[in-house]
Amino acid sequence: MKTMKVTFQVNSDKVTLQVKPYETLLETLRERLALTGAKEACGMGSCGACTVVVDGIPMRSCLVLTPEVNGAVITTVEGLKQDDRLHPLQEAFMEKGAVQCGFCTSGMIMTAKALLDRNKKPTKKEIITTISSNICRCTGYKKIVEAVEAAAKRT
Repeated sequence: MKTMKVTFQVNSDKVTLQVKPYETLLETLRERLALTGAKEACGMGSCGACTVVVDGIPMRSCLVLTPEVNGAVITTVEGLKQDDRLHPLQEAFMEKGAVQCGFCTSGMIMTAKALLDRNKKPTKKEIITTISSNICRCTGYKKIVEAVEAAAKRT
């Protein structure tokens, strides 16, 4: 099987790998790099559980082929923690009770992070619109919106 050499940055670490042309970024992150924060759920890009930030854009890692991220900067939920401190979004999700089963949490946080990186003070409507592409079956979204609002005040 032919492989391709790819190099990218993930959570501040430079990574160079030989990958199959059809290997997804989700597979690479979870199986090769042991970064399991991005969850495998639908496998079709519908739920958002596998969301990571690639060059500032939230992307469904189950739909992105690893060769497509050659040269990119990727952030996963594991990369948000700085100097043993949780990211304000992670803190706010815990404080507001926005985590229940936790399955969607990392994708939701990464989607919200990309929003806050673009817009430090989003409106409630902008938050709702942004996270609406991520499915959460437990919280009803109210606590998630409150968590993103709280995090926006801290960043």
